[in-house]
Amino acid sequence: MGEYSHREIEKKWQDYWQQQGTFRVSNESELPKYYVLDMFPYPSGAGLHVGHPLGYIASDIYSRYKRLKGFNVLHPMGFDSFGLPAEQYAIQTGQHPAVTTEQNITRYIEQLKNLGLSYDWSREVRTSDPNYYKWTQWIFTELFNSWYNHDSDKAESIETLTEKFSKQGNKAINAPHDEDTPAFTAEEWNSWTEEQQYKMTLKYRLTYVADATVNWCPGLGSVLSNDEVKDGVSERGGFPVIQKLMRQWMMRITAYAQRLLDGLDSVEWTDSLKEQQRNWIGRSVGALVKFDIWEGDVKSEDVKSEMGALLTSHILPFTKSSIEVFTTRVDTIYGVTFMVLAPEHELVDIITTAEQRGDIDAYISMTQKKSERDRMSDVKTVSGAFTGAYAINPFDGTKIPVYIADYVLAGYGTGAVMAVPSGDQRDWNFAKHFDLPIIPILDSQKGTETQADSTKEGKYINSGIINGLTFHEANKVLINFLEEKGIGKGKINYRLRDAVFSRQRYWGEPVPVYYKNDSSGQPVPYLLDLNELPLNLPEVDKYLPTENGEPPLGRAQDWAHGSGNGHELSTMPGWAGSSWYWYRYMDPQNQNEFASKEAIGYWRDVDLYIGGTEHATGHLLYSRFWNKFMKDRGYVPEEEPFKKLINQGMIQGRSNFVYRVKGDDYNKPVFVSAGLRSEYEVSALHVDVNIVENDVLDVEKFKATRLDIAGSEATFILEDGKYICGVEVEKMSKSKFNVVNPDDIVAKYGADTLRLYEMFLGPLDQAKPWNTNGIDGTYKFLRKVWRLFYNDLGQWVVKDVPAKPEELRILHKTIKKIEEDIENFSFNTAVSAFMICVNELSSLKCQSKDILKELVVLLSPYAPHISEELWSALGNEEGMVSKAPFPKWELQYVTDSVFEYPIQINGKVRVTLAFPVDKPASEIEAEVLANETVQKWMEGKALKKMVVVPQRIVNVVI
Repeated sequence: MGEYSHREIEKKWQDYWQQQGTFRVSNESELPKYYVLDMFPYPSGAGLHVGHPLGYIASDIYSRYKRLKGFNVLHPMGFDSFGLPAEQYAIQTGQHPAVTTEQNITRYIEQLKNLGLSYDWSREVRTSDPNYYKWTQWIFTELFNSWYNHDSDKAESIETLTEKFSKQGNKAINAPHDEDTPAFTAEEWNSWTEEQQYKMTLKYRLTYVADATVNWCPGLGSVLSNDEVKDGVSERGGFPVIQKLMRQWMMRITAYAQRLLDGLDSVEWTDSLKEQQRNWIGRSVGALVKFDIWEGDVKSEDVKSEMGALLTSHILPFTKSSIEVFTTRVDTIYGVTFMVLAPEHELVDIITTAEQRGDIDAYISMTQKKSERDRMSDVKTVSGAFTGAYAINPFDGTKIPVYIADYVLAGYGTGAVMAVPSGDQRDWNFAKHFDLPIIPILDSQKGTETQADSTKEGKYINSGIINGLTFHEANKVLINFLEEKGIGKGKINYRLRDAVFSRQRYWGEPVPVYYKNDSSGQPVPYLLDLNELPLNLPEVDKYLPTENGEPPLGRAQDWAHGSGNGHELSTMPGWAGSSWYWYRYMDPQNQNEFASKEAIGYWRDVDLYIGGTEHATGHLLYSRFWNKFMKDRGYVPEEEPFKKLINQGMIQGRSNFVYRVKGDDYNKPVFVSAGLRSEYEVSALHVDVNIVENDVLDVEKFKATRLDIAGSEATFILEDGKYICGVEVEKMSKSKFNVVNPDDIVAKYGADTLRLYEMFLGPLDQAKPWNTNGIDGTYKFLRKVWRLFYNDLGQWVVKDVPAKPEELRILHKTIKKIEEDIENFSFNTAVSAFMICVNELSSLKCQSKDILKELVVLLSPYAPHISEELWSALGNEEGMVSKAPFPKWELQYVTDSVFEYPIQINGKVRVTLAFPVDKPASEIEAEVLANETVQKWMEGKALKKMVVVPQRIVNVVI
């Protein structure tokens, strides 16, 4: 083959790799293992655009490189194939989600294979395959059958808990549990029925049923995650989303909060990503404080006088309820002038007075329309409503009003805050808005009611038992006082909340649970037996909730578990199947366990994980949680699943615009070229980038594809005979007509060109705009590589001749540079190094086989197809370049033999001169003085002195 035909070459080698099983990997090898994993995609109907393969190409380069370096590399691909988009399409069309999902996956696989990615396709997994989700269901059962023992700091079998109950009751049990769990003795436990004992264990299990405030979308008939809600509406379909208290399956991820924090110190992730997780987990050291609710109309002064006598025993006969608050700043308690509850707080309905009921109900209704994420991010808006109730400050007896406001969340802390406007900006804003008191509590705040930083140096004033103390002294005194009087205690709190694990959808993993009524007629959850898994999704007539509001599974016929006991009607969330999938890749065909101990023992964990930053506080957090749980129960060997994590940046779209003159005749539109638009009043309209080349519009295609002008008498005002489009960098999306299909690029330029170009665009972890205009340069580079082996007539020019010293220097410097860049994931600079190398070898007319065969191996991770073709042409008939050893650089060729000295004359560099690094200083001095440029700048003056600093600089003083 004398011509570089990318289509022929790439099809040839892709077929060959598939037929030979080139990238199939064994779980048994004497080679060291290396596991490279991509965050697997959701297969949408739109297929891939050129932004999607960025991370896949990077991981493939690294996988191919590690193989060349002598590693046994596991590099798999699969599909996160359950999800809301397929279900919504099914609702619209009536087509089963499994059908469209299969079609979409087929399309994705075709596109991925076209890119020459070295996946072991024999290990492909799909979360919607019953053979896969059987094991997701199994993990659920393991969680259900476990509790978290804080004393051993790990999850244990529920049997160890019931054994403790039988011997000591639950008084000494140090474990997370439901808030309404009563205390009981061993005698009481042993006297209970089996049913009573079972129901008590439900309060300790790692997955449990509870009422939770969720993002409820009536239009979709389902709970949504925070990621699926934007600006109060569903990301899919734009339906309104409200906050609603619903019965849900939950996961006690909070039990692992500290371990999730500690584990971040052991993984090689970016600091920014670690910080996102730390903030999401949100560890705070502080105290719980109880504020009693005042009952009756008594003046604040009366409360204060009575409080002094009652505090010691803390018997407050005038209270009907109390509000528990977690605070990191108990020292500011004397500055509390109001309290704020989350609108969903259980006390709101109890304490709200009749006079305030209307305002409270209206505010709650308004709050339900905002997602938790919106409420957390809105730091400027001040809003709230007064309940009509008052609380009592337990330290000074002050009577303080109780409000509700949406900036307080029911699930964080206790769902209540003590507001200190002199010490917190948001509290200060709230106080000013509602005309509430602001009490200075530091001597530095005397005479002012402005908000101040109460952590700065100063003594406390207006603050009872901490008057005159410093910040640290005050906190210690107050926490001791709280615990002595039984009105609070020191506590570590986490922002992290237990994870909602239910979705009222069809297209998800069925929960392996059925219900049967207890002796009082209440439904109680029970697990299916393991031999009943997988619990397959049933057929339904529609993918909508039932007429009485049950989830779509309520439409299934005979959806019951023996004796008429009904199955759980909710399905698992999207994150369930993606929280353990890396283990299934290790042993995907195993019918008896999620993966064999031998496979897990060999691969252990993921060495390199590549994916987007959008999963920082969702998938990555849940995956770490499940992995730690599996480690606790002895199923996996490693605490953390992903050793190194790289977030690839986004490839942005490069949008093009046409400019339509405003006020033109609808049937005779006028479009003006970009350079002339300032002469007219125009509207900018997106135009399909696929009919634009080098910003020049194909006018005929534009007229043929735009329905709004098809058949009209459109006029185009041109520049030099061309219509030039405007340009803007935006997110790549169909609505902006800037989506570029990788299939089109591969067809025109080849997969090797696309791979190199995506890497060349910029650093892997940074956002960069796509510009098809620049891809031609990368294509020309590959043709230049080809010309090192074939001349313009298609004749083979490589010869068995010794390499020249300069050729060896170029090659070995490139080997060293490429190796360093790949190890540092600096793929863009490696492409530049390839280009420099090929240019230099071309200028030397290099034909040495010894040089060129090493270059082919070096290039193969980036451009595998052309490399395989050239490797074969070099005579390597029995082996592929994919399995060749990576070249080794030699020190003698990468160490410069000459150094370019800056020649400084009276403090200014006037010229640079190259000398061998081993040249004596005396000879350098002589040659510098003899140089014409140096003589010119010396202007005939006598030399006073010359200083030669080896391999640094030459100073000439005249």
